[in-house]
Amino acid sequence: MNLTHDAKTPPPVSLWRLNALRLIYLLIFLGLSSFVWEQLLFQSSDWPLMTGVAKSMFAALALLTLLGLRYPLQMLPLLLFETLWKTIWLALVAVPAAQNGRWEDVESTFYECVGIVVVFVIMPWGHVWTRYVTRPGDPWRRQKSTPDAA
Repeated sequence: MNLTHDAKTPPPVSLWRLNALRLIYLLIFLGLSSFVWEQLLFQSSDWPLMTGVAKSMFAALALLTLLGLRYPLQMLPLLLFETLWKTIWLALVAVPAAQNGRWEDVESTFYECVGIVVVFVIMPWGHVWTRYVTRPGDPWRRQKSTPDAA
């Protein structure tokens, strides 16, 4: 078994990590679906605009996590989004609020977000680095064709 790979090919991801990613997608789906769909279907008529927007985005996220069950690596941008927004919220909203004596304002959301540390452990960072940072991106414009290219 050849464990080497070139700079353009992400390293292989172990089966246990793929299945752990699937479990994370499933947990996100179950967690979000357990409250957001019921709220959207039966309670959304009196919400402020941004509450409705946020709940709709969470509902879409829940549905997209189902694709992660089948395609855990292809849906990594979804987990990266989850990781980034929760990390940003924890660092820039929750910590300052707690330091300023407003822990009660952020406590429940803190406990909903702090589990993201598990994703930091499970995330195949080598794959992410190779696939999204060092690999060449898609072209910005049409390449000039050469007479030899058919």
